[in-house]
Amino acid sequence: MKEGIVIKSTGIWYNVKEISGKVHPCRIRGKLRLKGIKSTNPIAVGDRVSFLLEDDDKNGIIHDIHERKNFISRKSVNLSKESHVIAANLDLALLFITTKQPDTSLGFIDRFLVTSEAYGIDTILIFNKIDIYSPSEIDEIDDLILMYQKIGYSSIKTSATTLSNLKEVEKVTTNKIILLAGQSGAGKSTLINAMNPNLNIRTGEISESHFKGKHTTTHAEMHEMANGGFIIDTPGIKGFGLLDLSKENLHHYFPEIFRKLPECKFHNCKHINEPKCAVKKAVDKGEINDCRYQNYLKMYNEEDGPYRSLGY
Repeated sequence: MKEGIVIKSTGIWYNVKEISGKVHPCRIRGKLRLKGIKSTNPIAVGDRVSFLLEDDDKNGIIHDIHERKNFISRKSVNLSKESHVIAANLDLALLFITTKQPDTSLGFIDRFLVTSEAYGIDTILIFNKIDIYSPSEIDEIDDLILMYQKIGYSSIKTSATTLSNLKEVEKVTTNKIILLAGQSGAGKSTLINAMNPNLNIRTGEISESHFKGKHTTTHAEMHEMANGGFIIDTPGIKGFGLLDLSKENLHHYFPEIFRKLPECKFHNCKHINEPKCAVKKAVDKGEINDCRYQNYLKMYNEEDGPYRSLGY
């Protein structure tokens, strides 16, 4: 029995890469579809699997899926109540942010961070295109970086044009499986191509804006980078979000809010109208950013609950 990682999925065939570097087209052993997996696809890009080669020593049959450390999913294209796993075993998400050309809203940033917290995926904020900003605009970006740093999120200021801080991005992504996220035009593929000239991903190919794309294909692929890491290219993530997150648990995924919960009078405080709420007190004192708190309230009060497509 051989082991490898799924680097490409077409829904029927899966390209599996061995540790040795060999890639084998594989199919699924029928019983894998009967394990009670609550998604429309039993295997996703990033899954580690065990497989046996057929007589030709080229194609294989996948016999077992190893336990996932995490995964991300979206609503199934055809079955709104079902999920479709986009990728598994992610080490890191890079959220690309620009404050102009285009403008990334704080609502978009916070919704993504809530989702990545719930899926157990570490996120680094990439403030890209810093070469186009004035000194005062850089100061505003630095304020945002400080705000998220206090919460616990790391940030890197980058530019594909000037190659600013590309070495730092290379360092944090070395030998890791990476999800790229951000609005269309934020410079995801341009920056990755600057780091990996031989990769030559077409501008805009890394999902027609990872969360605004109108594609419905469920195929996904990992691209290997020069530093040994992989980036996930997954079209059709307009429905990316949380299918099972209840309003009652939403505050768990705002770290600065969750840390204050033990100081609230009620153990089940929702931080909205309850008396002696430590979170509201912290907002009034400036210890919790008011914009973050308002985004929490907005998500809490949405009719469909915290779940909402990131494709604004």
